[in-house]
Amino acid sequence: MLKLEDLTVRFGGLTAVNSVSLSVGTHEIMGLVGPNGAGKTTLFNAISGLVRPSGGRILFNSANIVRSPLHRRARMGIGRTFQVPQPMQGLTVRENLIVAQRFGAGRVDDARLDEILHLTNLSDKAECEAATQLALTELKALEVAKALVTEPKLLMLDEVLAGLETAGKQRFMLMLKALHARFALGILVIEHDIETVSNFCDRVAVLEYGELIADGTPADVFKDPRVIKSYTGAEHA
Repeated sequence: MLKLEDLTVRFGGLTAVNSVSLSVGTHEIMGLVGPNGAGKTTLFNAISGLVRPSGGRILFNSANIVRSPLHRRARMGIGRTFQVPQPMQGLTVRENLIVAQRFGAGRVDDARLDEILHLTNLSDKAECEAATQLALTELKALEVAKALVTEPKLLMLDEVLAGLETAGKQRFMLMLKALHARFALGILVIEHDIETVSNFCDRVAVLEYGELIADGTPADVFKDPRVIKSYTGAEHA
């Protein structure tokens, strides 16, 4: 479904993403990990259209979307969340979803809105003012809901579990697994917690200083000496 070919992003003299090639299958859950500053969010921004790559190709269902605008990518089936929740000020939860759906899908589907409110445990909060009346877990769920109402084929989650306590993470992961099964999504997720990635993801890609240093199953990747060194500075586990 998604294929990156030698993707490079430079900001002046800084190379944030350096010739990265990887793919995400149609129903696959793939983790993207690496130390802070490794280029993970920049890669997300390039895929979703927030930054223009300096080189390489982004293929989505075989179409090169490097020059496609954000709304075009959304309507092709790319949905994403942001690390810091960004509810629209002054709007209710439902109104946030309506705006997101108009932008990403080009129409409003009340039945899908209601289903996603239910699946993200936000039905009781639908008429709450999103920016001021939601707890952190609910704000995170709203980020996911905003992406889902655009009818994505690929859901990109940028540290959606960050800041949640252990029990909250576990509940949120169960919700994501249910959404993955219900909508047959491909998921690409940035996450730092190795246990979470191991339990949730089919495959893991590791970035270091903008370069891909490992790509494989969680069991294989987290035994890779290069990955161990990247995370710990040690040569061996």
